[in-house]
Amino acid sequence: MGESLTKKLDRVFNPRSVAVVGDKQALGYMWLRSLSHFQGKVYSVQIDPNELPGIAQLSVKNYLSLKDIPGPVDYVIAAVPRAVSPVIVKDCIQKNVGGVCFFTSGFAETSTEEGIRLQEAITDLAREAGLLVIGPNCVGIYNPKIGLRHNPVQAYGEGGTVGFIAQSGTHATLFTIAGTRNGIKFSKSVSYGNAAILDSTDYLEYLKIDQETEIIGMYVESVKDGRRFFHCLRDVAERKPVLIWRGGESEEGSRATASHTGALAQSSVVWQTLIRQCGAIRIENLDEMIDTVKALLYLKPATGNRAGLIAMSGGQSVAIADTFAKAGLKVPLLSQSSYERLSTFFSIIGGSYRNPFDISSSFLMSENAISNLANMLDVMEQDPNIDCIVLELFTIISPFSQDLGKPDPLLDTILEFKDRTKKPFLTIVTTAHSETLAVEIRDRLTGKGIPCFPSFERGARALKRLVDFYRFRQEQYLN
Repeated sequence: MGESLTKKLDRVFNPRSVAVVGDKQALGYMWLRSLSHFQGKVYSVQIDPNELPGIAQLSVKNYLSLKDIPGPVDYVIAAVPRAVSPVIVKDCIQKNVGGVCFFTSGFAETSTEEGIRLQEAITDLAREAGLLVIGPNCVGIYNPKIGLRHNPVQAYGEGGTVGFIAQSGTHATLFTIAGTRNGIKFSKSVSYGNAAILDSTDYLEYLKIDQETEIIGMYVESVKDGRRFFHCLRDVAERKPVLIWRGGESEEGSRATASHTGALAQSSVVWQTLIRQCGAIRIENLDEMIDTVKALLYLKPATGNRAGLIAMSGGQSVAIADTFAKAGLKVPLLSQSSYERLSTFFSIIGGSYRNPFDISSSFLMSENAISNLANMLDVMEQDPNIDCIVLELFTIISPFSQDLGKPDPLLDTILEFKDRTKKPFLTIVTTAHSETLAVEIRDRLTGKGIPCFPSFERGARALKRLVDFYRFRQEQYLN
């Protein structure tokens, strides 16, 4: 990527002024409301007199043309009928705008003559003038640190280290919202739709050099230049973890991508080989993207696959052992010295301390429960046969204090262990009683930076991907 394109992308990812063209009541003024906490200047461009009172209520200055806006405009969001799009591009060029995102759809993804013609028209105009076009058929850029959002529900005010590149606007929105709920903080994300000018490779190269971005997630349906993408991905994956969720792997999904973003069918086998050879992480759905990013953020690095498991009942101990084994992880016996130490304090009626530990669902309500849990975790930490540690919390009643103003011995014990252990440590909160309660407990753990997963399967798969990722890096380093 040349320096000029880098600077242009930096201008639109970090704008000081944004203009929204065509926002209206039918959209709930989604775009202007999304920019309510933007740190720079926000302008509206709307010619329909019926829309002006609603825009005025949002305290946003409206203009009849982009060219009427005083001062520079770094980033334009266009939500206009597709037939108007060439006019908007021409105005952006005359205004010397940094880049324009077209929320508008109905272009090449429709495979209609008019849609293809209009996309070619805006592409030709923009390319000749050096104007960056994001999309069309997308929701554009999210930069929470400066309050640049494409949905009013998205978090703002604090940046993070995770970047996301998505061909789908919905996936870009859902991942940033659900990810935030799971303790993931974002540096930047972009939805790029039909990729008329800028493709995934351009954004990947930008996030490669972005100092705020340490982990990169991608949802991709196709790429225009496979060779360029391969070389770029291989280069980026040597520096930062890259997770790739490729849409359209099935025949049915491939048909859907063609009508979604106009993506061309590409071999799933080729994609899987490319991801593996480059050292990226293959992801299959949104939950896996969230879980694997969370693992990379909050779990200690590890190349060992031997898990020490603590479950809340006999049945759960069997289920968690089966699940982790099926995911490709080992559940070994502990060392003899660990069993000797456990025998000095493990006296739970109906429990077992082989591996998995079965500590019974009433354990956390019993006397000395906190000190015994701390000792169990320490045994796992010290045992040479264990590489990773997993604690299940099964919800019948909350194990944590309901008074948030008071110290919580259980939460403090888990947090203290998470901070001092050198091994990957994760919690799994399961329930057969109240998902609402389970969510509350997960939120308490997440708020303390304790990695938490909602099922054995999701926890096991996330841990396996973490181990495989660090093993690949270790093998590359040794070679």
